[in-house]
Amino acid sequence: MILNIRIDHKTADIGKIEESTMKMDEIFTKIQEDHEIQEHVQIKTCNRAEIYLVMDDSPLNYHWDGLVVEKNEKALEHVLKLSCGLESMIIGEDQILGQLKDAYKTSVKKMSCGPVLGTVFTKAIHVGQAVRKKTQINQGSVSIGSAAVDLAESVLGDLKCKKVLVIGAGKMGTLVAKALVEKHLKAIVVANRTYDRAVCLAKELGGSAIHFDRLSKAMSDADVVISATGAPHTILTTEKVKLAINPENLKKMVMVDIANPRDIEEDIAKLGVKLYNIDDLRGIADKNKKMRKSKAKKAENIIAEELELLEKSLRHLKVEPIIANIRSQAENIRIRETEKACRMMGDIEGKERIVDDLTKVVVDRVFSDIISNLKEAAENDNEEVLKSAEFLFKKK
Repeated sequence: MILNIRIDHKTADIGKIEESTMKMDEIFTKIQEDHEIQEHVQIKTCNRAEIYLVMDDSPLNYHWDGLVVEKNEKALEHVLKLSCGLESMIIGEDQILGQLKDAYKTSVKKMSCGPVLGTVFTKAIHVGQAVRKKTQINQGSVSIGSAAVDLAESVLGDLKCKKVLVIGAGKMGTLVAKALVEKHLKAIVVANRTYDRAVCLAKELGGSAIHFDRLSKAMSDADVVISATGAPHTILTTEKVKLAINPENLKKMVMVDIANPRDIEEDIAKLGVKLYNIDDLRGIADKNKKMRKSKAKKAENIIAEELELLEKSLRHLKVEPIIANIRSQAENIRIRETEKACRMMGDIEGKERIVDDLTKVVVDRVFSDIISNLKEAAENDNEEVLKSAEFLFKKK
C-alpha cells in the first residue's frame, strides 16, 4: 500500500500547519511501531507537511485531527498534481518542483526511498516538467515570495521610495528579493545568519547585506520587513521589536512572515505593526487561480494519462523479481552452452562472437512473449498467473 498523510493550506491555517508539522515525526514513529514500513519520503514547505509511505495493507486504526490521509491511486494522483503546482497556494508556481526533487534526493541519500517511491517521484518530477512545458501554467508565475511583496504593496502603495528588509537568504528569501528587484526597488537590505550568503544575494540584487546581530538597527528605519528563514524558532519577538523601533514608526511598518514555523511573534501586531502571514496571501492566490483555470484543466488531462502509465509501471514492479530470475537463469544456461559449443567446434577462427550473438537472440526471442505476458498479468492483477510464474521460475 502507498499512503500519503498531509496537512496543507487547503485544510488548515498556518498555526495548525505548524502544530501538525511538529507532530508528523510522532505520527511516523507510531506507524512504524504498528506496521511494516518499506519506504518513506517526507516533504516540508512553508505551507505543507507531507509523508509518503510504502507499507503493509493492514488497516490504519488512527484518527489524526486536521490531517488528510489518502492511499494508492488517490495518493499517486495527489503527488502528480503537487509536482505540477496544482496543489500549491499559488497555482503553477515552480518552487514545489524543486522541493520535490530535494525531498527525493534526501530520501535516496538516507536509503529510505526504494523502487516504488523511486518510480513515483521520478514520474512526478517528469510530469511536473512536462505539464509546465505543454501548458505554460507557470508563465509569468507568481511565487509565495512575490505574493508577499504584492501584499506589502497593496498596503503601502508603491514601494519605490520605501526601505525593505529581507530576513533570510535561502530559497524563499531569494524569491522575495528577486520580486523586489523586478519592481526596480533599490533600498533592499538582506540579513542572514550566514553573512556570506547575505552578501552574495545582496550583490546579485544590487542591495546591501548586514550581519544578523545588526538586525535591530536595520529594522529601526525599515518600512517593510519580509521574513523567510528556516529557523526552528521565533526570530523577532515583541520585546526585540519594541526596543528597536520607535512607536511612531511601528504604526507605519508592514511585516510579512512567510516562514514555517513563523519567524515573527503574533503579539507584535499589538504594537501597531501591520503584521501578515501566509494565510493573508490567499486573496492573491485566488486571483491567480482564476487566471490559470484553463491551463489547470489541460494539466489535469495530462495528469490523468500519466497516472495510468504510473500505475502500470508500479504493477510491473511486482514481476521484476520473477523476470530477473528468468533472465539470470537463462543467461547462465546460455553462457555455459555457448562455451561448450565453441569447444566442440574447435578452431572457429575468432568467430565466437557470432555464436555468442546468436545464442543471445535465441534466448531473447524464447522469453520475449513470456515476459510480455507476465507484465500483462501484473497490469491486470492476475495473482494466480503471478504465483504460478513465481513457482515455475524460482531458483532451486
